[in-house]
Amino acid sequence: MLPSLLTPIPGPKSLSLAATLRRHESRNVTYLSPTWPIFWDRAEGANVWDVDGNRFLDFTSAFGVAGLGHTNPGILAALHAQSARLIHAMGDVHPTAQKARLCQRLSELTFERWDLGPGKVILGNSGSDAVEAALKTSLLHSGKPGVIAFTGAYHGLGMGSVATAGLPFFREPFRAQLKDFATWVPYPHCFHCPFGIKESFRLEGDPFPNCSTACLTEIHDQIAHAIAQRNIGCILVEPIQGRGGIIPPPRDFLPMLRQICDEEKILLIADEIFTGFNRTGKLFACDYFNVAPDIICLGKGLASGFPISACVGRSHVMDAWPPSTGEALHTSTFLGNPLGCAMALASLDLHANPETAKQVRTQGRKLRQSLQSLLPAEQVRGAGLMLGMETPKALRAIQRALTDGLLLLADGPESNVLTFTPPFQITEEEIAFLISRLQKYLSS
Repeated sequence: MLPSLLTPIPGPKSLSLAATLRRHESRNVTYLSPTWPIFWDRAEGANVWDVDGNRFLDFTSAFGVAGLGHTNPGILAALHAQSARLIHAMGDVHPTAQKARLCQRLSELTFERWDLGPGKVILGNSGSDAVEAALKTSLLHSGKPGVIAFTGAYHGLGMGSVATAGLPFFREPFRAQLKDFATWVPYPHCFHCPFGIKESFRLEGDPFPNCSTACLTEIHDQIAHAIAQRNIGCILVEPIQGRGGIIPPPRDFLPMLRQICDEEKILLIADEIFTGFNRTGKLFACDYFNVAPDIICLGKGLASGFPISACVGRSHVMDAWPPSTGEALHTSTFLGNPLGCAMALASLDLHANPETAKQVRTQGRKLRQSLQSLLPAEQVRGAGLMLGMETPKALRAIQRALTDGLLLLADGPESNVLTFTPPFQITEEEIAFLISRLQKYLSS
């Protein structure tokens, strides 16, 4: 449904709640101003209602979580059924059947699907948890603490994951407390090449750039130099960068990383927290490149709204962890929560249906083509329903969009990339409404 606004935005109830937050929440968390934010009350499909009764159209999927739609009926039914039986268990002591089934299902959809044998899982509560489990696994596997990461990368804000952040905004305030184990190399950004190479940025009809081999040669050489100088145990990479500005790499980038890892006997860790579960039009973004990582980090769309994540690795890699003797080396109180596991299992059934990925590719093409009617093609990038539009008017457009009933976000180090990650069932009418408003924002 299209937006329906009953009050000025934000409405009086949102403004009152903002005043409460200003008094009682750490001031670093929620941005508060006379024009921001709205406070959510309920959501369904691609729509969100605020506490003042205003209906919004959500092109964010709430940070990419609700790809299957807000309060998806099948996932909601799984939540209700589970909540009537058991809300909490003892995940690493006396777990539930749902935990065992979820680990099995994650193995089936990752390493077994890639014909690499069974995968093994460490469940967590957030994407950052999954990344930190992967980093610990790398150290246990090789004894080498070093990590190759990339400029523009976002892997979460835990003290381990933020140490690999390629966005200095998140890392630098805490540098004095961080262990120096990461080495950053440039992420191949064919729209703003870090090496000044000007080549055709995309093949006709191809969602991925056609970058010069000179760029990849330079990245290869920098990685090789880091491996020679430091005890590198893994390469940590987003197959398509998200918070860095929706940056799809050239097609040969991930295969190159896979080859380096194989030659150097180090691990390739794919952070698919944002890109996973059909967000890009494939079950996982690494499927576009025919590359299987050694570890894959999952979150966001995994349970369509419950805070649960997973670090899934090849069996022999994960067996670097010692067997539990009754005290787990890496765990948490809410590990394998039955509500989250039940919702994740219901979500995975929907994601495993090929029609889901097909829907994302179809609607993604329509949205991309519509966005390209507003700006030159090189300013619109991404894959599936993970698209970005680069414009210096991004932040102003977000604020104006809110007053028109549209929920948008911006990414990139300079917050100059409007991002579009809507629920998968977004309609042509809803896309047309977005485009009509963007046309107004970008022309004035």
